[in-house]
Amino acid sequence: MPTFNASRMLSFDLETTSVNPAEARIVTSALVRIDGRDVQANETMADPGVEIPEEAAKIHGITTEKARAEGRPHDEVLAETVEAIKKGWEDGLTLIVFNAPYDLSVLRALTGDFTVTGPVYDPYVIDRARDRYRKGKKRNLTALSEFYGVQLENAHEATSDALAAARIAWKQVKQFWPELSEMDSDELMEYQAVQQYELQSDLKKYLESRGRDASDVATGWPMIS
Repeated sequence: MPTFNASRMLSFDLETTSVNPAEARIVTSALVRIDGRDVQANETMADPGVEIPEEAAKIHGITTEKARAEGRPHDEVLAETVEAIKKGWEDGLTLIVFNAPYDLSVLRALTGDFTVTGPVYDPYVIDRARDRYRKGKKRNLTALSEFYGVQLENAHEATSDALAAARIAWKQVKQFWPELSEMDSDELMEYQAVQQYELQSDLKKYLESRGRDASDVATGWPMIS
């Protein structure tokens, strides 16, 4: 099996209507294809076909009116996104997804049959697994971009987020934990799945021990289910 080559990546990010992947619809889809020095970024706005909640619009800056006026049909954007991801895997690229269980579960919920058929690398899971006890509560993309010293031009703009995730992945493999590049694809996928399960199970126990609701703490990776 091939190992993870940080010079050949397809970084993926969605901005959506909801934080709940079971009900979210696409607002923007970004795919950044990195093959050596060749970098191609493609971002598409969709009309989700539903009202974009104010809280979501505040995060990514796209209102219902803007999406309706400028966005393409939702199902076309969804189909093209899935097709591009599958093509990336066919071409031997690793899919980079920051907090993969969210974005990939959105695709599964929207299509009903999306499956992971190639390697996925999740910089968020890797950071939590390899540096579990680092001080500081936040591990969002902004915080990790600062920690790894990578540029995040415009947080919650899909292409900027996808580029930052790819840069973090490169730093993790090239500078912080080069042993990750020695794992073959299956080993790296299994490692991330096991780490996610353990981390989320620990979080669940912690919340429950303090009488807090932990029913929404999912342990699956690279999709919630």
